Amino acid sequence: MILAVEALIDTVGNVKVLRPISIPDTRRALVVIFDEPSLPVAETALLSEAALAEDWLRPEEDAAWSYLQRATS
Repeated sequence: MILAVEALIDTVGNVKVLRPISIPDTRRALVVIFDEPSLPVAETALLSEAALAEDWLRPEEDAAWSYLQRATS
């Protein structure tokens, strides 16, 4: 399994993963450092993403917005 997650690294090298992850045991990781400052992320947006996804991913929600897909096809 390969899993990519977003994280921030501070000036002393501490890594903070931006969302909870669950792995069965210790794993190796590859860290890519972008040559740009981090963007501010609203903590409430990160915390609400999983709860909102439950509603967004329901078949009823897809049906409600399906007319938009027909219009752009």
